[in-house]
Amino acid sequence: MTDPLSAYEDFRRGSDLLANRDFHQAAVALERAKRLEPDKGSIREALGRAYLSSRSYSKAAEEFQAAVDLAPTDHYAHFGLGRALERLGDRERAQFHYKLARCFGSTLV
Repeated sequence: MTDPLSAYEDFRRGSDLLANRDFHQAAVALERAKRLEPDKGSIREALGRAYLSSRSYSKAAEEFQAAVDLAPTDHYAHFGLGRALERLGDRERAQFHYKLARCFGSTLV
């Protein structure tokens, strides 16, 4: 049985580290949270942000894809996936996710 409180604590710590631009340490905390709660889109999205900011684009795409799979109308997850794919050179798929981000109400793109 997992401890949701521990996952939440790791998520909060990772989010705080993201806000302080400590992307590598944020990824460490968020990876712990993901191991405890792999089906939480908020954790996967935050981990995607940490990886994107630390230029780990393949890992970022993987996490944003998981967030999109968990919540198909999450506009920020689509936006993040688009950014990661663009950095990986897959402009066609990136544009698709940017369009979905706009469709689901984002003003990010």
